[in-house]
Amino acid sequence: MSEVNNTSNHHKVAIIGSGPAGFTAAVYTGRANLNPVIFEGMQPGGQLTITTEVENYPGFENGIMGPELMDVMRKQAHRFGAQSIYKEITEIDFSKRPFTLKTYDEIHTADAVIISTGASARLLGIESEKKYMGFGVSACATCDGFFFKNQRIIVVGGGDTAMEEANYLTRFASEVTVIHRRDEFRASKIMYDKAKKNPKIKFMTSKVIDEVVGTEENGRKTMTGVILRDVNDSSKVKLDVEGLFIAIGHKPNTELFKGVLDMDETGYLKVKPGSTYTNVEGVFAAGDVADKVYRQAITAAGSGCMAAIDVERWLEAQES
Repeated sequence: MSEVNNTSNHHKVAIIGSGPAGFTAAVYTGRANLNPVIFEGMQPGGQLTITTEVENYPGFENGIMGPELMDVMRKQAHRFGAQSIYKEITEIDFSKRPFTLKTYDEIHTADAVIISTGASARLLGIESEKKYMGFGVSACATCDGFFFKNQRIIVVGGGDTAMEEANYLTRFASEVTVIHRRDEFRASKIMYDKAKKNPKIKFMTSKVIDEVVGTEENGRKTMTGVILRDVNDSSKVKLDVEGLFIAIGHKPNTELFKGVLDMDETGYLKVKPGSTYTNVEGVFAAGDVADKVYRQAITAAGSGCMAAIDVERWLEAQES
């Protein structure tokens, strides 16, 4: 590494990643006079910055925009002395304390580390999907299903998540079509049977989404349908729908910690039951990076609070 700046870069607490978990951890550690730093990385504010309206976060009676919620949380953390560094951690050394964290041009050290790097929804990887994300395209049924009352929706995926999301979305939608690229579903029999019995759910197999289509008026984008391509004969057909939910899984952002921290087969960090402790003393995990079940802003925030309290107590024990 060249031109490394290593002046006064030691911190009691370093938080890797922002979002509800990181910011909540920063609020609590800040109030405990631990002067945390938050490495906000490539996507400051996390997944909520690509979410339009958040209606299920307690305390906001009329809902709040995702980026605005993250901005409010960030300012609250800063008010208690937290500092944001808008850089990505590219390398870590947890083998000895203080821990070493490297960005592309700096070296930082920390007595304790909270990891809140989150998870990213696996997406289809087409340009039009990005264009209509938050304007008809979503990767979270429990976050956004409510906005699709009496509308036609498609769910992409073939596993348990897709079946679960399709069933959930029938509470709001007039019709839900599950699209899968194969002719068989990998979902468990019980989940598939439940979806099959639901009169609002239809299935289309051996199809992939080629393009998301829509309109744009006065700067407001509206999804109106998708172009489906048959994987066998490449024929295309347009399907008129108002919503597209992508349910092909999530990927935790844990590449940096491979071989260092315990994780499950899909890469989610393992924590000791009832805590945020990882297998390395002094390193804690909060939010979606360690949660493949709930993945909500409120649960991420809750675990960020847990991590901060765990850190505060752990640091106290080291000093005594």
